[in-house]
Amino acid sequence: MTHHYGIGAITAPTILAELGDARRFAGGDQVVRATGLDITVYASDGKRSPGHLSRQGPEVLRWALFEAAKAAARPSSPDYAYYQQVKACQGGNRATLAVARKLARRVRHTLLRLGDATLAPVEDLPVAEVA
Repeated sequence: MTHHYGIGAITAPTILAELGDARRFAGGDQVVRATGLDITVYASDGKRSPGHLSRQGPEVLRWALFEAAKAAARPSSPDYAYYQQVKACQGGNRATLAVARKLARRVRHTLLRLGDATLAPVEDLPVAEVA
């Protein structure tokens, strides 16, 4: 069983339901774009305004990834050092968003590795007989 720190009983099915078939994404950057966690930049005539979230994807998916990424603020998290590094430069909220983007990429890779079994309907799964 594959486990990602911060993704639990509520966020895992939410991410799976909202993300859907991970095979439709060619890479990790496309997953981040689909979630709406990518940074947009408006540049015109040499002027560049600071980026903001595109928010083009499902709001529930962004919420689930953000909540899972909040766990990276804990010292026991494997992403704690990365979170602290980004937090020192850009603040806690942006650090959480950076970890959420990493989680989106990891989830895509996990879903690809698990294959078709991830998307199988529940009624098709073998059921233990009750005696």
